[in-house]
Amino acid sequence: MNPLRYDVVDVFTVDGAYTGNPLAVVHGGGALTGEQMQVIAAEFGLSETAFPLPPTTPDADYRLRIFTPSRELPFAGHPSVGAAWTLARAGLIRTGTVVQECGAGLLPVEVDDHGAQVTGGKPEVGQALDGPGLAAAVGLTAADVDPDVPAGVAGAGVPFAFLPVRPDAVARAVPDAGAMRAALPDDLVGLSVVAFDRTNWRAHVRMFAPEAGVVEDPATGSAAVALGVFLTDRGLLGADGQSGFVVSQGAEIGRPSELAVLVRAEAGAAVTTSVRGNVAAVARGELLSVP
Repeated sequence: MNPLRYDVVDVFTVDGAYTGNPLAVVHGGGALTGEQMQVIAAEFGLSETAFPLPPTTPDADYRLRIFTPSRELPFAGHPSVGAAWTLARAGLIRTGTVVQECGAGLLPVEVDDHGAQVTGGKPEVGQALDGPGLAAAVGLTAADVDPDVPAGVAGAGVPFAFLPVRPDAVARAVPDAGAMRAALPDDLVGLSVVAFDRTNWRAHVRMFAPEAGVVEDPATGSAAVALGVFLTDRGLLGADGQSGFVVSQGAEIGRPSELAVLVRAEAGAAVTTSVRGNVAAVARGELLSVP
């Protein structure tokens, strides 16, 4: 196999490169198996590595497979945003509205010169969770839990647990992988610890996913759209029409990130959610050998 070209970009940036969440985009991998893609993702060691591929349906402009260092995901936000921007910058897809095929289905992506906006998968609200138990799994106490917003599960492509806490508690969270494994249902990607400020429409988030090989993620688009579903269900966003908020994430690990979320709701339930962010090019190169 010939060398595979790759780009590294930062996604959901605040002030250009070296903020946001790094992403590797590996091109020309149509002959790779899923096992080979997984090994390559582990080699990069980033939160996710994305592999753009030819679509399997005429309704899509491209297909995307997404891997953390330890597992494949059906959908993730920062790979979707970063890969679309990278493909458009290379002239491989157009700017404007395109359709991404991935494990969560056919998703619209709006690409511009500075970044992209991706619509999440089907909004879903899952089970309620024990807030104090989740707090203990990330080094917090029951007193840190927001008493007005019950913890629980929501998703828009992939499911996450959400633990609403008081504003000062987010920065103090320290995940314990074993305790998280015991406290969380098996099918979740990770746990988002969140403080939501309805006055300024901003959420301070930290997302922990040790089971996916990501101790803490600098910016998580799939969790951001899922947060929109969760906040709508909990009555913190408008019950009808469109609402928006900004997620601040990653500062605690030296990668400040901003994610802009839009939610359209009907009768108190999210109908669609999307997340937008800026992207900056960092590096490009070639994989000289294939596992």
